[in-house]
Amino acid sequence: MTSQGRRLIILGPPGAGKGTQAARIAEHFGIPAISTGDIFRANIKNGTELGKQVQEITASGGYVSDDITNAIVEDRLNEDDAREGFLLDGYPRTTGQVTALDWMLGKHDHGLDKVLALTVDEDAVVSRLLKRAETEGRADDTEDVIRERQAIYRRETAPLVEVYAERGLLVEVDGLGAMDEVTERIITALS
Repeated sequence: MTSQGRRLIILGPPGAGKGTQAARIAEHFGIPAISTGDIFRANIKNGTELGKQVQEITASGGYVSDDITNAIVEDRLNEDDAREGFLLDGYPRTTGQVTALDWMLGKHDHGLDKVLALTVDEDAVVSRLLKRAETEGRADDTEDVIRERQAIYRRETAPLVEVYAERGLLVEVDGLGAMDEVTERIITALS
């Protein structure tokens, strides 16, 4: 399958394996995986003005404002490699961002093809994230911060599942299990 017309979103709570699966899906379909988290982390690492703002917000378990995030995503979607397709990971997170994304895509007469939602057990995800924090040295990933991010996800992002389900774009896939099994489930669901 070519990347033509493959405009995808991957949703799921923090720690559901979105980043890993996004990279695999993007490679399968020949489209870029665009992770707002990766963009934010790169800015933090490089000490940019945006990075300083983002670090302050994420250290307390919060999410970066829609205005900042929308601008970053629009800028990224205008790059050449994303013109024919992409997989968004970590965006949109709010209904306001859904509206902004609709507007961005509408300017180019594009729409989304599918929205993938990874479903997972919250306690399993918290365990996974605590283990990742240990191995990757992510000091901001304490259990309290992780649980707060899960709560924010449920409150702000989970309603997007409903929005995309109403539009007939939603595909739900069990995100727990071996990496290859989950990837296989996703590719099958998207094909």
